Amino acid sequence: MSGAIRVLIAKVGLDGHDRGAKVVARALRDAGMEVIYTGLHRTPEEVVAAAVQEDVDVVGVSLLSGAHLTLIPRLAELLRRSDARDIALVVGGVIPDEDVPVLRDLGAADVVLQDTPPDEVVRRVRAAARRAA
Repeated sequence: MSGAIRVLIAKVGLDGHDRGAKVVARALRDAGMEVIYTGLHRTPEEVVAAAVQEDVDVVGVSLLSGAHLTLIPRLAELLRRSDARDIALVVGGVIPDEDVPVLRDLGAADVVLQDTPPDEVVRRVRAAARRAA
């Protein structure tokens, strides 16, 4: 990849807590990535439209609400429909361990759990971007 990795950080649905998303956004920025944060309460359609418009390499979705098995398949489908298969979908937040392989099967390039250190998040986002390119 040439140039800085572009990442869109999104909070989808009714989840109103974004501290973790902001911590991740800061870690990615500090690592030299360009980060766009969409804010709270976005729809999957808004997130995908922003990702395509901003020409990002990675969409990072932070979920705490328990709606990950509903929202991630919708996001993956919308990315496919938007011909944005080159955008990696990385999921983070409070995700039960048993849902991690399910989310990967549903289209997530990676699933980063809440206790993952920031430097590891950076490494995994870089890896997801490289695989998707």
